[in-house]
Amino acid sequence: MKKLMIAAAVAAVLGFGGSAFAQSGTLGKAVGGYSFEDAAKEAPTTKNFHSADGHLTFAIVTHTAGNGFFDPTYVGAQVAANAFGINLIKLGSEAPVDDIPREIAILNQIVNDPTIDGVIMTTPQSGAYDDLVKKLEEHGVPVATTNSYDPNLYDRNSISHTGQDASAAAIGGEALAKCLIQKGVKGGSIIFPSTTTLGNEEVNRRITAAFQATVKALNKAGVLKNFKVDAGPQNIGIDVDKDNIVNSVVNLIESRKDVVGAFTANGFVTPALGDAITQLKKQGQICAFGFDLGPKQQEQIKTGALTGSLGQQPFLQGFWPVMQLYLQIDRGIAAANLDTRAQLVTKDTVGNIGKRFEN
Repeated sequence: MKKLMIAAAVAAVLGFGGSAFAQSGTLGKAVGGYSFEDAAKEAPTTKNFHSADGHLTFAIVTHTAGNGFFDPTYVGAQVAANAFGINLIKLGSEAPVDDIPREIAILNQIVNDPTIDGVIMTTPQSGAYDDLVKKLEEHGVPVATTNSYDPNLYDRNSISHTGQDASAAAIGGEALAKCLIQKGVKGGSIIFPSTTTLGNEEVNRRITAAFQATVKALNKAGVLKNFKVDAGPQNIGIDVDKDNIVNSVVNLIESRKDVVGAFTANGFVTPALGDAITQLKKQGQICAFGFDLGPKQQEQIKTGALTGSLGQQPFLQGFWPVMQLYLQIDRGIAAANLDTRAQLVTKDTVGNIGKRFEN
């Protein structure tokens, strides 16, 4: 009995079955002497940063809010804004296709708005945003970029970026080659349709990365010589008509006569590829991979019109920039980048995504 009582006393001291606060090793204060509770409080000056109106207001602006891809981005931004009591203004081009001039027009409307304390923007066209960033910084308004990356942006190293590096498209290129090899396809054309004339540098780099990965994988398997891999004259895509996108992809596939594989690099051309394959009744016959995981892409994966698609976790592309701007303002933390990587989704895994607006 005495041994049992001693054992029970030891268990109580160590916190077994008791409160978490009784655990051995619990920290009450920092080594520097301050309490964690006090240190976790928001700075008294934060709510009056820049606009001095008693609350923070951030604006997030994208280059296409009309095709649904950025819906989870806006959701992620709203979640972060709600967590820290930030007023969030959600803006973007209403077009279903990249509309950089419209995005810039919207940014020009808010750049002089005295109520704005932070701006999040996509930067798909290199060099198009420099004057806007310069003006915002002159006004003392911090900037964060998301989704599309401009490596030459004004003051790039002082501005955080959240997004998927274009090199992640290699995952899709490898998957395309693997699909062809597993199916035992002996040869044919592999095409990379894209809207190259829209000037989206990020999409161009994705096509190049996927093209190179496909070529590398087929070469490693010793079958490259059996395929015609075409990503256009500059390896940034075969241009298709943005104003007649599905028929343009249909015509491209029909003109090649022997298409066995295809890859597209954004949320506009990818559904068009799936629609074209469906129209031609070639579901499951072409190894077709694309980008983003909107409702249309998910349905096309289920029907076999698309073999798979790469998600870039756009929820994070809204959530982290809001957090980053808040940390810069409240904590003085330097801009930190976040790579959202790539999530390859196929028919086997499509049922696992989109449960909480995250893809």
